[in-house]
Amino acid sequence: MTQVAETAKGAPGDMEFKDLMTRVGLWYGNFMNNADPRTEDWFLMSSPLPQTVVIVAYIYFVKRLGPRLMEKRKAFHLKEVLIIYNFSVVALSLYMCYEYVMSGWGTGYTFHCDLVDYSDSPQAVRMAGTCWLYYFSKFIEMLDTIFFVLRKKNSQITFLHVYHHSIMPFTWWFGVRFAAGGQGTFHALLNCVVHVIMYSYYGLSALGPAYQKYLWWKKYLTTIQLIQFVIVTTHIWQYFFMKDCPYQFPIFIYIIGLYGLVFLLLFLNFWYHAYTKGKRLPKVLQAKTWAHPYNKTNGQYNSEITNGNGFHHDKNE
Repeated sequence: MTQVAETAKGAPGDMEFKDLMTRVGLWYGNFMNNADPRTEDWFLMSSPLPQTVVIVAYIYFVKRLGPRLMEKRKAFHLKEVLIIYNFSVVALSLYMCYEYVMSGWGTGYTFHCDLVDYSDSPQAVRMAGTCWLYYFSKFIEMLDTIFFVLRKKNSQITFLHVYHHSIMPFTWWFGVRFAAGGQGTFHALLNCVVHVIMYSYYGLSALGPAYQKYLWWKKYLTTIQLIQFVIVTTHIWQYFFMKDCPYQFPIFIYIIGLYGLVFLLLFLNFWYHAYTKGKRLPKVLQAKTWAHPYNKTNGQYNSEITNGNGFHHDKNE
């Protein structure tokens, strides 16, 4: 009798749970009904679950598993790998810049109220494809952190670094599925431009001391990052001052605006503590070794810069 009573008592709870799951399923179904059918069958686009698994695995590896596996091992020297990787990202970023320009930003977009074109026209599909490529590139850039782990640069795996590399692909999945085009893609174009500059620096610095003479523009990199956030924030926030802009998914405007503003503030805070307070001055300044930025002992380039993607030091240090 006791077991029967307990079973009967637990039944309402089970029903409530099932009812909740049914409601969640209906909500998700209605939500996905508004998705762009053109991108439905593209790689990783069927649902947000596959990318979520990848992102969780990435976080677990770079914060837990990776450092644990490398704890008693020697750091890998990945000079050749870093050179190939950095210049490959430069080439990919250049290609995405070209595609963004040719599919909208240089062929009709106004930089004001630019709507998403959901048609099957060659230009609209080209823009959607570029958005997907940009989304997928965020997974490639996770290698930044993995290289840190393999080279035992754990101090550079900061919260901001991991947060950025995790949140970008996650939010961009929704961008590709619901709004692959329009004014919400400007920050992606600008980010590709900045990546061409940043990863060119990384690639050249990885080549060694013979190329340091070509890195005179290093001092402008942080300024470029600040300018990026200011432009992104200014461009997207103009939406709130438009009298009539029927952008199809305003939620993405809010997300991009908040993201740009938050990272601008975080970057300014980082800049203040790193360079005004001197808490994270480059080692070349701390040691006053301007004449010898290349470490002949370990064959590595001793320079540190901030990277606006996660505010970490030089990836090739």
